[in-house]
Amino acid sequence: MMADYDASTDARTPLPAVWHYLANLQGAERDAWRLADVRDRPSAEERNLPDEYPFGWFVVGYSDELDKGEVKSIRYFGKELALWRGHDGVPRVIDAYCVHYGANMAHGGKVHDNYLECPFHAWRYDGEGAVKEIPYARVIPPQARRKDCVPSWPTQEANGQIWVWYHPDRIAPLWDLMIFDEVGHPDWTPYKKFEWNVFSGIEHMADNGVDISHFRFVHGASTVPDYKISYTGIQRAVLAEIKLNTPRGIVEGKIDALSQGPGQAWVKFSGLSETLMVSGITPVDRDHLKVRFAFTQPKAQAGSRLAEALIADICSQLDQDKVILDRHKRMDPPLICDGDGPFGRNRVYYSQFFVSTNPTSKLAA
Repeated sequence: MMADYDASTDARTPLPAVWHYLANLQGAERDAWRLADVRDRPSAEERNLPDEYPFGWFVVGYSDELDKGEVKSIRYFGKELALWRGHDGVPRVIDAYCVHYGANMAHGGKVHDNYLECPFHAWRYDGEGAVKEIPYARVIPPQARRKDCVPSWPTQEANGQIWVWYHPDRIAPLWDLMIFDEVGHPDWTPYKKFEWNVFSGIEHMADNGVDISHFRFVHGASTVPDYKISYTGIQRAVLAEIKLNTPRGIVEGKIDALSQGPGQAWVKFSGLSETLMVSGITPVDRDHLKVRFAFTQPKAQAGSRLAEALIADICSQLDQDKVILDRHKRMDPPLICDGDGPFGRNRVYYSQFFVSTNPTSKLAA
């Protein structure tokens, strides 16, 4: 909070309960808390979290954080994966375990040309999971030469991020990624990045976006924003004319948001300071999400007190949600009232990304 804060001009309602939980977490301590494990959380079973992951495109890292010739160990969708960038500059992802003797190739493996080399016996895999070279063998076993001998993951780079396509039945991608012209544009700033580990199911994050009433009781909004939410195929659009609560009073603003599938979304803020937030939410395990917010702003506005305050406020709101979501239980169905957001419609929208509730998705390839 600002040093010259004056409570008499504060447009917020009294501080919500979760703010007291976060009051003593500032700076590096807050950053560490965002990523720390929550070891005393109830089990996924006790919290009734879904036992399947939705299909779609999901971010697994930023482009500028993976160099040519670099291998990284990543875990998503309950699986150990190996991510590497070949010397041709292309990122690739396959399951981490070598089909030969089970070594985790993301730990000690290396890039050989554009192949991933296992640290145990130097078997070399391409991005389609086929063994291309065994330095000490005259013949590669026929099974090892096949595509997806080790399961591979369709991988793309877009918006300064690395994305993989997940489908439990290994169906090929059913839609394209959204591309944002602002990212990398010379008139817009490089990303300002923030990350969280949220210990919940991904559907809860989707519900949170349409939960209108919680803005007052969790985020301290003096008024409930007037949202217009629409659904078209795999997209969910939100338009809100809002009043932004600041220590200086209320400032009118606007939010445009679009989600495409369960893993990719953008939010455009205007009024206080023009800002594009590119978000990616990726399941690590059944009760663990990696949440990434990346912000870019026009260079003419960036760095101002208002621009920095907007980013800080957005991140603080996710901090407040995280306090609750880390121990949240899925109510199926939730018991709702007339002041709530469209939970029912949102769950119908979201159900299309689960094979168990949308079996025809298997035929879409």
